[in-house]
Amino acid sequence: MKRRSTAKLVSCLAIAAALGAAMVGSPASAATLRMAWSQDATGLDPHKQTAFSSIRLLELIYEPLVRLDANLQIVPAVADSWQFSSNGTELTFKLNPNAKFQNGEPVTSADVKASFERILNEATGAVARANFLSIASIDAVDPHTVVFHLSQPDVPILTAMTNLNAAIVSAGEIAKGAINTTPVGSGPFKLEKWDPNSREILVANKMWAGGATGIEGINISVLPDETAILAAMRTGQIDFALLNDPLIATLIPREDRLVLNRAPVLAYHVLQLNPSRKPMTELAVRQAISCAIDRKEVLDTASLGEGKVTGPITTPSFATDPNSLFCYKRDVEKAKKLMADAGYAKGFSATVIAATGEPPTAAAEAQIIQSQLAEIGVKLDIKVMELNVYVDTWLKGDFDMAVALNGGSADPYSMYSRYWTKTGNLQKVANYIDDTLDGLMQKGRAETDPAARKVIFSDFEKHLAEMSPWIWLYTSYSYTAQQKSVQGFTGTPIGSLFGLSKVTVQQ
Repeated sequence: MKRRSTAKLVSCLAIAAALGAAMVGSPASAATLRMAWSQDATGLDPHKQTAFSSIRLLELIYEPLVRLDANLQIVPAVADSWQFSSNGTELTFKLNPNAKFQNGEPVTSADVKASFERILNEATGAVARANFLSIASIDAVDPHTVVFHLSQPDVPILTAMTNLNAAIVSAGEIAKGAINTTPVGSGPFKLEKWDPNSREILVANKMWAGGATGIEGINISVLPDETAILAAMRTGQIDFALLNDPLIATLIPREDRLVLNRAPVLAYHVLQLNPSRKPMTELAVRQAISCAIDRKEVLDTASLGEGKVTGPITTPSFATDPNSLFCYKRDVEKAKKLMADAGYAKGFSATVIAATGEPPTAAAEAQIIQSQLAEIGVKLDIKVMELNVYVDTWLKGDFDMAVALNGGSADPYSMYSRYWTKTGNLQKVANYIDDTLDGLMQKGRAETDPAARKVIFSDFEKHLAEMSPWIWLYTSYSYTAQQKSVQGFTGTPIGSLFGLSKVTVQQ
């Protein structure tokens, strides 16, 4: 596997500059942020989107009840305050009385109730549904007070509510069936125009309860790749950019006028196996794949070493040392023996899917894994798909293996309940569950003692790594680049762009 060439990248920049100029157009006013990214949103329904590109757009438009700050602390969003009952089975929120949707209507407890009832309705296909199954009923006590009655104590539910997939949407818009076509949130910006795979125009929400934004709006250009973004930034046509490719990001510090924002994130790169398909139905085969993969080589080659090898849990306060997990040191001989024990000494053929652009390293990761697994007789055919096709295929669980970049969370339960519980709404993506995983998840959900929760999730992580339904690879960084004239942006462990609500552009 050849390392991607910096020289080749630089030789493309002249072409990219012309293309970037054509896409960006004329400069906007000083009060409007000119932004670019290379991967557009795949949809506008905040309850159903899984692609990072969609979440990054929608988190500027919608708000959840609470959000995470840069230190992973829960802070107010639509809600001003919250409190659990003494027995942990009621969670009461007091809403910000100034919160309004972008159509001028107040955000009320009725909207909160309608939003979570929509999430819990299986017909919606909400991706975070599994995180909220303890909700037995919801009372809209008064316009600014809402009470969630829980069937059991549920420690991680508050963290789950910080996610964009738990955004509060208008009850009226739900009734109209307009959520996926007409975004009406309560966040800092309104979506004025969306030309898919071309541009988005956002304008400041003057009614945002969070206060005045530092800019009048954001004009987002969807450029063909990140070389074009870099070229446009070099010529001053772009103020701010979201980057995913470490090869491009590591070039930013060489530019006198540009600043790189780099923050470690909880999202993880992973090779997802499909344990419902032969021969991945065999534990020994899955374990052989785990033993045959050199995770550090994948990180170093595909991502220039920008990150660290990880186990399943990426939350710092819960994570286990990867060296203590099953077969995290590559052992090809052990892998060959496991293959032989399973009856596959001569190997087998399979297909691995990867998305274009999200992450940009996906194809490189697939090629490295292809080379490593060839040593134990596994012949991988790589199928690269456009992101929207990949997402649809992934959600159906219609793959042998998949190279993926999945989101993390400040709590292991809210991070993994949709995959590794028996009621998880993405079980058909995971295609594996056992009593041990489900039991540990349920214990971790109800346990209130932090030390006891850490032990529970350590056992969960070790068991998951040993069962090897997926092969966790590494965590990396979120990257944004900006002109020095842009001030006030801070990166976060969840890769959020919400901080754009407070940036300013100096003239």
